[in-house]
Amino acid sequence: MIELEGVPELIDPVMICAFEGWNDAGDAASTAVGHLDREWKGEVFASLDAEDYYDFQVNRPTVALDGGVRKITWPTTRLSVVRADTGEKSRDLVLVRGIEPSMRWRSFCNEILGYAHELGVEMIVILGALLGDTPHTRPVPVSGVTSDPDLARSLDLEETRYEGPTGIVGILQEACTHAGVPAVSLWAAVPHYVSQPPNPKATLALLNRLEDLIAVRIPLGELTEDSRAWQLGVDQLAAEDSEVAEYVQSLEEARDTAELPEASGEAIAREFERYLRRRDGQPGPGGHATETGGLADGREGGTAGPGTGSGTPYLRDPAGGQGRPRKPSAKDDEADKGDAEDTDGTGADAKEPDDNAQDTEDRDDSHGDQGDEGDQSGQGDQGSDSGQ
Repeated sequence: MIELEGVPELIDPVMICAFEGWNDAGDAASTAVGHLDREWKGEVFASLDAEDYYDFQVNRPTVALDGGVRKITWPTTRLSVVRADTGEKSRDLVLVRGIEPSMRWRSFCNEILGYAHELGVEMIVILGALLGDTPHTRPVPVSGVTSDPDLARSLDLEETRYEGPTGIVGILQEACTHAGVPAVSLWAAVPHYVSQPPNPKATLALLNRLEDLIAVRIPLGELTEDSRAWQLGVDQLAAEDSEVAEYVQSLEEARDTAELPEASGEAIAREFERYLRRRDGQPGPGGHATETGGLADGREGGTAGPGTGSGTPYLRDPAGGQGRPRKPSAKDDEADKGDAEDTDGTGADAKEPDDNAQDTEDRDDSHGDQGDEGDQSGQGDQGSDSGQ
């Protein structure tokens, strides 16, 4: 039973998730959610029971003194809510930040989706970061992927076709698909030769892409300056080692050659538009809520796919398991009533999946065996559990 005492009714809520560990190279994703929580003074309203999901020999609790009293902090996943108020537009963000669970991943995802259901969340955005063959001197590549072909077309995302090992980011995205909840994963590529956290440049890139997606201006605080300082520091370290400097130069040449056509057109236009939006204090384009509680791609917030209304779990073992359907709203009932009154029987044409969607999860065995869904630029794979 999910208790939500003290949580006010939310405005156009979007859930933003990030998990430390395998899907969080350089701690870029978890730091991005932490930044949102600090800037908008998030209030924690729920925590998942650590006993259910974590192996304490892998993710150990910590002990600290608080006023002379020993206090134990357990590894867990916490949910907080913030109001993103830009003056002209306000919307609420439900922030989910924790550690990739050690066990019971299906139950973990079902519990998170249970909160999303109760709060009326319209879209879930999951942040991740992976190690890749990308130079630190160039803009951080951020790829957006989704399992929903309609969402991919409406928000200019890649439709994921990844096959291989995956982390909690991939599992949660699949659970969202089963639940009929629009979900997007944003992946930042972190240079594999400078993978230690923090990486403010990758965090900044994720927040810029998130800003465009949810159409809310995000205060960046000191992140911009921290990003410049980080790059200067890596420049100095690379200059001290001729082999590293030569390798970075080869990555730069490969990147520039691959992106030369785009760099002279659309990429420059996008960056200039972002500059103008920030100067004028306007939010960027992206997914926006409709009156029916869904996204402006024709999907309604209450649409949960075949079988969802009859009690289909979000994600379960084929042999069993329980789940809950998406909670219908009064606006959904009005929309259903309007459909029943449509005497001509017409409706929106069904959209076919894009057979030409690119596989954005290329794997590079030269950097280990990682199942991150988001590697679309020939980046290497991440083989270590960073942040754990």
